[in-house]
Amino acid sequence: MNKPLLLLLILLAFSCKTPEARKPVSVKTGSSIKESVQRNIKLFNQEKEHIQALIDSSPESEYIASENGFWYTYINKVENDSLQTPDFADIINFNYNVSRLDGSVIYTKDNLKTRNYAMDQEELFKGLREGLKLMKAEETIKFIFPSQMAYGYYGDDNKIGRNTPIVCEVTINTITKK
Repeated sequence: MNKPLLLLLILLAFSCKTPEARKPVSVKTGSSIKESVQRNIKLFNQEKEHIQALIDSSPESEYIASENGFWYTYINKVENDSLQTPDFADIINFNYNVSRLDGSVIYTKDNLKTRNYAMDQEELFKGLREGLKLMKAEETIKFIFPSQMAYGYYGDDNKIGRNTPIVCEVTINTITKK
């Protein structure tokens, strides 16, 4: 047999070895989750203090704490009981603006334009989606959303930064029932 070929076969036979189990590089203890929870609690409490200061600075407005974790006050309340709040799949035509807690405008109604939204069937940030469910046609409400009810950790990838609580003034023009 050819010596180079024999050498190659021997080399191949001895270079192969059975796989060995590797030890884990790191062990996860869940401490990072606990730290994240603590950071989020601290962030929420800081935001809540700022929001409470904003509410306290407007004693003429009666703010209501929603069960969803945001605050709101009526600017124009419709007392007509024949008008209903929107249900699933109803088409809502509305305008809104977005500002920071300090009052600086992020988006005006002109920037955002009038919007048609199919209730709970389209993408909309959580706070606004829940806020629209409280409204009747022709009502205007001012909402204060903590960051987790607004754009959260990521922001909107444009003008709203991460972990930014926002204020939205929303007017529902019409509700078309399905």
